[in-house]
Amino acid sequence: MNKRVFNPRAIAGGKWPVLTHVGRVSGATYRTPVDAHPVDGGYLFVLVNGSRSDWVQNVLAADGARLRVDGREAELAAPRLVGEDEAFQALSDEVARPPRLLRITEFLRMDITRHQAAPSLPTEAHQSETTKRTSSSSPGDSDPSSA
Repeated sequence: MNKRVFNPRAIAGGKWPVLTHVGRVSGATYRTPVDAHPVDGGYLFVLVNGSRSDWVQNVLAADGARLRVDGREAELAAPRLVGEDEAFQALSDEVARPPRLLRITEFLRMDITRHQAAPSLPTEAHQSETTKRTSSSSPGDSDPSSA
């Protein structure tokens, strides 16, 4: 449901940070809306669906990804799983912590290697192809619950 309904709409809406990563099995490029927050030297990702989500496993296998936030892209590297204590210490006080009810105990942290202005918006044909790739899956690449 997330991959076919929420993800394409979130990407098209432009309000969510979007992580571009490569499938560890297929080699396909995927775009996934994420819950990402800037921290000193990088970004922290709230793993709502846990560290076993395919997008997380893809990023760990590739040792990096690209993140688009507010019209800018950042190259990210050195992905690592961190616990709640380290994550909450890194987050600014203005960022709401996930509710305890969700039982989120793992977070992903990555370092910025380069910032750049985002490329111009893709054409409709490119958006259609991207949506197809975002919506399709290969075994080991995506999880319908990953967001």
